[in-house]
Amino acid sequence: MNPTLAAGADRIDLLQTFVRIVESGSLSAAAQQLGTTQPTVSRRLQALERLMGARLLQRSTHVMKLTPDGERCFAHARALLDDWHAMEADLRGVRDVPRGTLRVLAPHAFGQEQLIAPLADYLRRYPAVDVQWLLHDRRPDFIAEGIDCAIQVGPVEDPAVVAILLAEVPRIVVAAPAVAQALADRGPEDVRGLEALPWLALNPYYRREVALHHQTSGEALRFAIAPRLATDSLYAMRSAALAGLGACIASAWAVQDDLRRGRLLHLAPDWQAVPLPVSLVYPPARHYPARLRSFLELMRAAMPGLTGLRPPAGGTR
Repeated sequence: MNPTLAAGADRIDLLQTFVRIVESGSLSAAAQQLGTTQPTVSRRLQALERLMGARLLQRSTHVMKLTPDGERCFAHARALLDDWHAMEADLRGVRDVPRGTLRVLAPHAFGQEQLIAPLADYLRRYPAVDVQWLLHDRRPDFIAEGIDCAIQVGPVEDPAVVAILLAEVPRIVVAAPAVAQALADRGPEDVRGLEALPWLALNPYYRREVALHHQTSGEALRFAIAPRLATDSLYAMRSAALAGLGACIASAWAVQDDLRRGRLLHLAPDWQAVPLPVSLVYPPARHYPARLRSFLELMRAAMPGLTGLRPPAGGTR
């Protein structure tokens, strides 16, 4: 065999082993999945580290962690292997079946509740795919973290990513009955009394001002607030509202059960805050693996129909 070709094949094997170690979480798990032994996996890792001239993993008795060089190597290795498998499938005429590990970043609250049903559907449809479901209320570094895609609630401001608008989240004003009693003279339907209530704020979306729009006339109303509690957690804000600490603007899906049970009241129901867009975001690439394409297709179909969500005003794109 041509030594150059053999070296190239060896490098692909080394990268595949490295990716499997990271995705499975241990050398022993990677060995089991690859049908080999742990010493063999360890030797392949050492060979890759020698080839790259860098330490890729920090290992102790209980912890395995990527080094900064390892994070970059992992991101590049996954992209290279995806391209390699796509080339193989194309040249051999093999159907591009979703397989491998899909790494998805989703908002903490949204990813715990609303998105589990479509995620479960995805896993049932594609048994050769496993998912790492990462819940963080932040924007990802796709390359450094090896993230395939992110589900983002709120405007997408990064021009360097691909963003597919999937749905939007209506946002309404709610408060516990004890707080709403302050509106007794006006009634909970009158928006003008909201300014006098104690308020809670959700920092990513509003802090010192409430902005509402009438659902029929389009009239706008803005007023300043001095929040008694400001938080970056939707769940914490909801809990504070249930405790009677103040009124808040909440995602409709997050409080629907509380409204049905009477634990919270929908105030000024003809008025809403601007809805939040929900997008699936991923980095541009020449080729997208089947596991990502199929996830996008499923989410695009499922998202607008989730309870408490609605199709975006201009439709998905």
